[in-house]
Amino acid sequence: MRQKAGLLFYIAIIVFIGIIIFPFLWVLLASLKAPLYLYGEYAFSIKVPAYTLENYISVFTNHPFGRYLLNSFVVGVLTMFVSISIAAFASYAVARLHFLGKTFFLGILLAVSMLPQIATLSPLFLFMQSTGLRNTYAGLVIPYTTYALPIAIWYMTTFFKQIPTELEEAAKVDGASLLGIFSRVLLPLVSPGLFTTAIIVFVDAWHEFLFALTINTKQSMMTVPVGIAMFQGEFTFPWGEISAATVTVTVPVVLLVLLFQRRIIAGLTSGAVKQ
Repeated sequence: MRQKAGLLFYIAIIVFIGIIIFPFLWVLLASLKAPLYLYGEYAFSIKVPAYTLENYISVFTNHPFGRYLLNSFVVGVLTMFVSISIAAFASYAVARLHFLGKTFFLGILLAVSMLPQIATLSPLFLFMQSTGLRNTYAGLVIPYTTYALPIAIWYMTTFFKQIPTELEEAAKVDGASLLGIFSRVLLPLVSPGLFTTAIIVFVDAWHEFLFALTINTKQSMMTVPVGIAMFQGEFTFPWGEISAATVTVTVPVVLLVLLFQRRIIAGLTSGAVKQ
């Protein structure tokens, strides 16, 4: 009976994983099909007469896709560094200091994270336009950081709360300054949470679409999601190119997560339990 239950459990896991992976595998298959076989009798067929890399070549030769990738990478990295730098100090203050309005501050943070993007799009657009920040990296980094900070502060606060205050008191006895304690004692201890939060912020900035579509309209400043949306023609949709671009964008993120999965898991678990 126990063996049957175990077998059913593994079958259910395999089916569940298959359902999740299927769309990605289908997009990968579409990216390898020649445009001729994306329609007609081969549209839903896994086996086609020939596979090709033509769609991948076309993405980089017929579109400034390399520029899109560079823009997304720069915006993602800048957002990550700005958000983590601010969140590290803010989360330490929330975790350690007792100040008037602390609960209200945390409530405001939570409320900001729940605001839909469309509700803030118009004022942000007018602000970027009046300050000349449209079609610049800063024009995207500012709103991305605004939305990334609440979750970054909330998440990293849990890590600072896990560190005993005795460590800080011992460092003060040894003559360390407040900044020295923060940089040399606390940051190394919260590095798993810092790293995990940085990855989450980067991935969110990497695939954001609405702000990028509205604020950066110049082709040379478009990010990858917006660039892919612009692949479509007046009467046609180049599904092969769109699929190839989607795979190209997804692979770096998947590799990043696989490469640092141990640190990410360590960060998630260490923040979830009291040490």
